[in-house]
Amino acid sequence: MKKFFIILLSSMLLVPSFGNFFVYASFKLNQAEITKTICVQRKQVFNTCNGRCELQKSLKKYADNEKKMQDNLKEKSEIVYIQNTITAPYQLVAPIQTKAVIFSALDKKPISVSEAAFRPPSFFI
Repeated sequence: MKKFFIILLSSMLLVPSFGNFFVYASFKLNQAEITKTICVQRKQVFNTCNGRCELQKSLKKYADNEKKMQDNLKEKSEIVYIQNTITAPYQLVAPIQTKAVIFSALDKKPISVSEAAFRPPSFFI
């Protein structure tokens, strides 16, 4: 399932870069119909255009649409990156010096020795 989503998201990222290819492929699939119905030179006996005029129009329309989308994206990115920063006055504080506290003093001899060892309660075992 993860691989499916990875492939799906990757293909979604790559689809915009293949826009001209999709326009050309749709033209080639429908070229006979375009030549008979839409082409400017369709009524001529020896039609050398074969619908290429319509292909050029479609490619130009796609390029203009892509340029508009990039301009919109540019405007949005300019709006996103504007940020007001609040400057707070910071002051340096002198570090506090601490003295080391010694918890055990080894000056004297030990008074007694403990021979008992810690044993956990038996109900945990």
